[in-house]
Amino acid sequence: MDIMPILASLRHHKITALLVILEIALTCAIVCNSVFLISQRIDRMNMPSGVAEDEVIQVQTADIGVRADTMARAREDLAAIEKIAGVKAVALSNQVPFGHSSNNSTIKLDPNQKTESLNATMYQGQDVVQALGAQVIAGRDLTHEDNVDLSVVIASKLTVIPKVVVISSGTAEKLWPGQNAVGKTLYLGDKPMMVVGVLRHLVRPSIWDWNTADCSIVIPMRIGATPGTNYIIRTAPADRERVLQQTVAALKVINPNRLILKKRTFDDVRREYFQDDRSMIGLLVGVCVALLVVTALGIVGLGSFWVAQRRRQIGVRRALGATRANILHYFQTENFILTTVGIAAGAALAYGINGLLMQHYELPRLPGAYPVAGAILLWIVGQAAVLWPAMRAAAVPPVVATRST
Repeated sequence: MDIMPILASLRHHKITALLVILEIALTCAIVCNSVFLISQRIDRMNMPSGVAEDEVIQVQTADIGVRADTMARAREDLAAIEKIAGVKAVALSNQVPFGHSSNNSTIKLDPNQKTESLNATMYQGQDVVQALGAQVIAGRDLTHEDNVDLSVVIASKLTVIPKVVVISSGTAEKLWPGQNAVGKTLYLGDKPMMVVGVLRHLVRPSIWDWNTADCSIVIPMRIGATPGTNYIIRTAPADRERVLQQTVAALKVINPNRLILKKRTFDDVRREYFQDDRSMIGLLVGVCVALLVVTALGIVGLGSFWVAQRRRQIGVRRALGATRANILHYFQTENFILTTVGIAAGAALAYGINGLLMQHYELPRLPGAYPVAGAILLWIVGQAAVLWPAMRAAAVPPVVATRST
């Protein structure tokens, strides 16, 4: 089909055509960036934690009043939990992955360097690696001989500290890219600690920079049963609910006045941590669907308006020999031209919006696949939306040409 008559017709309806193009451009730009943001959120929600998630449960407690025997109570609590049938490992830790807490430290490779090499989260406790089910991929796990009581560290004014640590692979790669980290020394402040093991993953409790989400270290330091500390228990997936209830009951027997702040499986920990992300995905999906529906309705309305305006012109064409297929093809081609121009403008606008997001929210550049997918989607929506008005136009009989206007 010769598109010149179509272009000539559009020149007579410039304002209406420009409005349709603008609507398609805005839809294309917003949908492309929204889908990109959705994919980013989904990737983050599925990021590996390094934890045996189907085996781990968390119980967080607090006491009423101040009690000084925190280390003794910790040993009593852990011994009681270990006796519960099905418990594979138990630890008392200052924090848990995806737990929203924040206990971090600057790491240096030289105590005299002026700037830090890395900021990493610090997991403290005994048997934390075993309780979390984290996988050691190089070196060894921490042993009981490596542990130092936190009370001793405080009493010595940091002169007595653990000598070794286990770090995540993310920490190892940031500090020693492409090298074996086992046997190397890092410094917390001016205190040297040797790396004896590397974990496949161990995510931080709170993530502000997704590039350092896997930057964690485990320090073999026994901590007391202070308010807010976490009992991490690993058991078989089928036993989690039973062990969780029995753990709470055992802790209550030891101290009936104990407050249970949290009792949940690690599935719940992840679900609660990414709750805002799921809400954001739902909102963005709703925006995309609404924009596509509004755009489709706009195309239907425009097509119906143009068909009503051109009934006599369509009748003349039918009288001159145009078939129903010719009329249908005419309106579909017209819509395809408008949609293509709108997509081209929308792709440029999409990259402009992405540039602002990169500048203010540190998002990566929009991959070219998203505008391409957006273009295909809008072409399909446009052709589907114009089909009903086009079929109405194709049904106009030749006799309309003989009627007076």
